[in-house]
Amino acid sequence: MIVAGADPVSPRNPILAATAGRNNLVLRLGSAAVMVPLALGAAYLGSFAFLAFWMIAALGVLWEWDGLVCAHDKNAVFTIGAVAIIGSSLLWALDRPIPALMLIGLGMLGATSLASRIRRAWCVAGLAYASVMLLASLVLRRDPALGFLAIVFVFAVVWSTDVVAYAAGRALGGPKLMQRVSPNKTWTGATGGLVAGIVGGVAVAKFAGIGNIAALGLVAFVLSVASQAGDLLESAIKRQFDVKDTSWLIPGHGGLMDRLDGFITAVAAAVIIGILHGGVEAPGGGLLIW
Repeated sequence: MIVAGADPVSPRNPILAATAGRNNLVLRLGSAAVMVPLALGAAYLGSFAFLAFWMIAALGVLWEWDGLVCAHDKNAVFTIGAVAIIGSSLLWALDRPIPALMLIGLGMLGATSLASRIRRAWCVAGLAYASVMLLASLVLRRDPALGFLAIVFVFAVVWSTDVVAYAAGRALGGPKLMQRVSPNKTWTGATGGLVAGIVGGVAVAKFAGIGNIAALGLVAFVLSVASQAGDLLESAIKRQFDVKDTSWLIPGHGGLMDRLDGFITAVAAAVIIGILHGGVEAPGGGLLIW
């Protein structure tokens, strides 16, 4: 008998649950096989290819965020935000970083005026969130000497953290990390992801011949923690608005926000570290050379 509203994949149906888990893993691997080469290829090419890749990603993240939080104001808020992101990207391509930042600020003011009072802060935060991802990625890659390697380093930390945290959490279980925010995440998965993130970052640095592995291990530790914090932040937002996925754009992953949540906070942390240590002109070196 089929019961309306029943969950067909539940602990009472272990065979169906296992099958669904395997199918989801296959989808995740297939999606990763497409996304990883695209991200690495754009990072390697740099210049317009990298800018276009992350501009499109930022537009996708903004679209999902606004659809999640802005209710009937979403079309108007997304339009003004999209204009700000595209315009800011064009200004960046023309080597006008300060006007690019100012345009994002104007876009946030526009979102403030267009959003209803009850959702205003949420709608404005969406443009800030998408813009941080876009501009932090561009700032880090802009380093002429180590920009590409710095981006790959962040990728390695975030991807290693995400994959191992997911696998360890599902395989080993254990105490819940923050059950009210994300009931499936465990301390086992978080610890496994943290170790994997450090190993992934150090492996990239070692392969590239960069010394001071202890310092880079500490940097990778910070970025891995930031990545997992970003994942929890997005989980809290989705729980606030009672949704499971931000969209169904990426098979096995949900939406772009679901895929990029950890990267957004990690690349922001990487840029802060890089600028504080290496200056605005060499954030990649500031991140990697100690």
